[in-house]
Amino acid sequence: MAEKKFKNLSEQIEIMKSKGLIINDEEDAKVILLRENYFFINGYRYIFMKSKNDKKFVSGATFDELYALFTFDRRFRNIIFKNVLIIENNIKSVISYQLSKKYGYRDKDYLRPESFSLDRKKSRQVNDLIHKMKRQVRVNGQKHSATMHYINNYGYVPLWILVKVLSFGIISEMYSILKPEDQLVIADYYDLDIHVLENYLALLSNYRNLCAHEDILFDNKTQRFIDDTKYHKCLDIPTMDGEYIYGKNDLFALIIILKQMLSDEEFRLLIYEIGYELDILDGKVESIPQSKILDAMGFPENFRDIVKIEGDIKL
Repeated sequence: MAEKKFKNLSEQIEIMKSKGLIINDEEDAKVILLRENYFFINGYRYIFMKSKNDKKFVSGATFDELYALFTFDRRFRNIIFKNVLIIENNIKSVISYQLSKKYGYRDKDYLRPESFSLDRKKSRQVNDLIHKMKRQVRVNGQKHSATMHYINNYGYVPLWILVKVLSFGIISEMYSILKPEDQLVIADYYDLDIHVLENYLALLSNYRNLCAHEDILFDNKTQRFIDDTKYHKCLDIPTMDGEYIYGKNDLFALIIILKQMLSDEEFRLLIYEIGYELDILDGKVESIPQSKILDAMGFPENFRDIVKIEGDIKL
């Protein structure tokens, strides 16, 4: 594979133009490329290409359109991120409440192997997780104000404080190695199956990291698939070879997860904000139809109708 050599701003502009991209204001484009990173913005080019094998842009595609999609994805990413954070805070609260009530609120009580799954196959994972959590107690005991307060004044850290400094990834892992009866209580809060919630938390953790690092989001596909739901059926999502073509391992699958884990009001606002940003994007992109962007996202064209379907959780 040929080495990728450094290209200055003028060379970056020429590469884009050579592929058929219309750049009306080259100086403005250079400012944007320097500020946002050429290789990041260039990552949005594929949807404007004639085909997967043709590296030329479709007729009429402009740099302004490319940047509009980049800007949309940033706003879309922020919308998703803040809603994933709502769920992160919520699941931390539910887990800490259940475990504190059952095993005790002092870290010496809840950070015991007996508080987790007794399955021998998970014993190493349990011990590793407890080690990670104890390390967080030590580390944050010197810099996290609430943790410091409890250690200095009470000599312990309750779980409802510790969860604030645990990553979503650790919380997801924690749920996966809880005792089945504890998993059930937590899953019942969302009216979800134990294994479905475990899958959802792993996906949400991955999306949280993706959003936090400002990776390209709108056309992201995951290795994990969600189960078929009533939302797939009610929205009459098309199938191919017996499988739904949207809402399985794409961004609409994430929307389905959020539908089941956010409150009705939170979810209505989420869909409104996404729809608003899509409408703005539609007014800025003319070389490709919005249906092509929705397809890349895994969104059915009637995605807004998911708000009308009765939810699974009422807060």
